[in-house]
Amino acid sequence: MNPSRRAMPTHLGLGAAARVFFGFGSPRIILVVLLAVLGGRVAIGGWSWWDLLGPGVVLAAQPFTEWTIHVCLLHFRPRTVAGRRIDPLVARQHRAHHADPRDLPLVFIPLPALAGLIAVVATICLAALPLERGLTTLVAALCVLFTYEWTHYLIHSSYLPRHCLYRYVWRAHRNHHFRNEHYWFGVTVHLADHLLGTFPERTAVPVSRTARTLGVEEAA
Repeated sequence: MNPSRRAMPTHLGLGAAARVFFGFGSPRIILVVLLAVLGGRVAIGGWSWWDLLGPGVVLAAQPFTEWTIHVCLLHFRPRTVAGRRIDPLVARQHRAHHADPRDLPLVFIPLPALAGLIAVVATICLAALPLERGLTTLVAALCVLFTYEWTHYLIHSSYLPRHCLYRYVWRAHRNHHFRNEHYWFGVTVHLADHLLGTFPERTAVPVSRTARTLGVEEAA
């Protein structure tokens, strides 16, 4: 067994699941940055109704952002361009995640990718908007990112659904891993799946033989 592999503990309650969750770097980094940005926003003040606009855009875009990243980046297949192999880290890790969905470190966004993502989102928010509105929007984006990490982790943990909303996303994401990787691309919300035709009835699609490999044969 790979010594870096950490399997999911069994029979987790929600509190125990949270303690395992915060044992990883990605959730801690997001939370620290979120609290720092929130503190800066509160310190600056100057609240207005315009503060609702940026978070509203973030929330409206989230289903489609999540879907697009999953389809176009996480399921990116390696290719050679001008003699150079193109295979991003996040795509490589996502294939490894599909190969072993219970391997804990593979559930989370890779730290180099997380750093780049936070930097890009922060730059967009602060460059496109006045400082107060930009910080408010960045807080919303970081909350969405934190929610994604928590939801994705919880789905892959042994914590079982107790409420219908969580059961809905839990079942859909497990269908993506264990039924057919070409459907159910959402994690926290499935609006884009419903609108774009990738949320079929489970029995309407065949069991995929490439759900674990995403159709990519890894080099030895």
